[in-house]
Formats: sequence, structure tokens, C-alpha cells
Amino acid sequence: MVAIIILLVIILKFWLGFSTNHGQKIAVPDLSKMSILKMKSALEKVNLTYKIQDTASFNPKYPPLTVIEQNPEFGEFVKENRKIYVTLNPSGYREIKLPSLFGKTKRQVEMQLRSLGFKIGTFSYVPDKGRNVVRGLSFKGKRLSTGDMVPKNSKINLVLGDGRSGFVTKEVTNEDKKD
Repeated sequence: MVAIIILLVIILKFWLGFSTNHGQKIAVPDLSKMSILKMKSALEKVNLTYKIQDTASFNPKYPPLTVIEQNPEFGEFVKENRKIYVTLNPSGYREIKLPSLFGKTKRQVEMQLRSLGFKIGTFSYVPDKGRNVVRGLSFKGKRLSTGDMVPKNSKINLVLGDGRSGFVTKEVTNEDKKD
């Protein structure tokens, strides 16, 4: 009985070593900034597979639709047919719905736009009694309205009231004082 158990342990050890590719090492290639086709080709050369995970937020340092993250990392060792999980850079910034900003102060609108991921562009002024009150927004020369979709990280230009116009001054006469 002891001889049979020893024989089974030896057979099991060799079988596990063979079936699990024990001792096999394949270095994970650097997939950073590779397009999907180049990545697929590079992984097929070393007998690895891939799975695309959800895309991340747009990163301007990487070309659109290229690998920005991989797991396992570059240089790690894996076995044959291992899946490499990759995250792709989207084709551009996602679009954000513009909230109602008209009639708010410059400071409020600047804070709200920055918190949404926009940049503040130029300021222009129109005749209006409200000083630094937002009277309009524009992006690439197009006037914006509440609810418009604008790509994140865009420069939004503000049209503000100048605070000097719009006041009507009336001269008070002696007859008006009697009333």
C-alpha cells in the first residue's frame, strides 16, 4: 500500500509540473501607447491573450484609443496564455451637460465650471447694470445655452455685465417733490 501511495505522489508531481507549465516564464511586453492592433500582435508573439477593461478618463498625454494601463505590468513574468488586462484611452474628453449659469456672479460660475472640469477662457463685457454677472457663455465662437453638451477640459468664455450701463437717472424737479 505504501509503494502505491509513493508511486501516485510521484506521478501526481510530474503531471502537475507538466500541466501547470511549472518553471515557465514569459516577460510581459510594454503595451503603453500601443493601438489595439499593435497590442494584439505583440501579445500573440509571446502567446498571451488580452481583455479590454472599461476605458478611463481621457488622458491627453496618450494618443486616443491606445493602452494607458495594463495588468500585469510591463516586465513581470507570467505563464503561457495568461490574460493581460488593458485599459484604453478614450477618443476624447467626455461631454458634460452645461448647468444653468446665467445670472450668477463671475466668481460662482468660475468655481462651478472648474469643479465640472472646464477651463475659464476670456472675459468680455456687455452693457448691463449687474457688474460681473454672467450674461452669456461661449465655446469656440458658439453661444452656449443651459443643457448644451460641451467636452470636459474645454475653455469656456464668459460674457459679463459691465456694471455701468442700464441705470436710468431721472432729474428730480420741484413739481416732483410736491407729490
